[in-house]
Amino acid sequence: MNAPLDLDAVQAFVHVADLGSFTRAAEQLATQKGHLSRVLSQLERELGVKLLERSTRASSLTEVGREVFERAVGILGAVEDTARLTQQLQGEPRGLLRLTCGVEFGMLAVSRWVDGYLRRYPDISVDADFTARLVDVVHEGFDLAIRLGELKESRLAARRLGELRYGLYACPEYLKRRGTPARVEELRAHPLLMFTTGSHRAGWRLSSGGEEARIDGPARLRVNNVFAVLNAALAGLGVAQLPDIVAVEALDDGRLVRVLPHAAPEPVPVHAVFPSSRYLTPKVRAFIDHAISAFPDESRAHGGA
Repeated sequence: MNAPLDLDAVQAFVHVADLGSFTRAAEQLATQKGHLSRVLSQLERELGVKLLERSTRASSLTEVGREVFERAVGILGAVEDTARLTQQLQGEPRGLLRLTCGVEFGMLAVSRWVDGYLRRYPDISVDADFTARLVDVVHEGFDLAIRLGELKESRLAARRLGELRYGLYACPEYLKRRGTPARVEELRAHPLLMFTTGSHRAGWRLSSGGEEARIDGPARLRVNNVFAVLNAALAGLGVAQLPDIVAVEALDDGRLVRVLPHAAPEPVPVHAVFPSSRYLTPKVRAFIDHAISAFPDESRAHGGA
């Protein structure tokens, strides 16, 4: 009778196959490349098959290796499910959660989610990277990323958290001076303050009465920082499109007024993306569930109702 498979060796094989590199897999597993190579060679001897074609720069699965990989993923998924059940029975999620998101949305929402998550789960710690670059979640060893906008196809799994809602805003002094637009078309007679990044780069798309209108200018200001747009609106420089979550405080104390409330800018979906739903650990699942539960509160608290 054959000896049972070493689960650590199976996990090492899945990491190497998924990343296509012994070096990157060794970094993620906090081990040496040479040790990883010996473990995989021993696994191949035990199974009596060649799993990987090795080269100096990369590794690729053999035909039988692909079959073994699919089964190995299932084995590890079953082990993970068992560990998750055990952890749920024993108590709360624990360990280090590594997450990444954009700088501005991190400051606006994710930092609050992290605070609530840490308060709820005392055995959890968080390593958060708020950055303008698009992080490679798998290769850089992150548990999940928060992404705004429509997702491109990828090998990552995703869960929709909610959507970021926008409105048009101006300060009362500006509206006294220039008048308050009553129709979307009248925006073209006003200097506009435009946030220009991602899906907003090409101007505003507004939905009013079942019809869509596109407003490209004239733009008094185009800038890739939403706080700069807020400051310009507060300074009375024009009409701004802002996330409701950004405008709420100034709206509540009267420094900003909602303009054309019937003309809704297109909301932006927000997703959590992560390497694989089959490896969704309790700490990741708990953060996603917490973010989803917090999102309606964000919308109500920040003008989304």
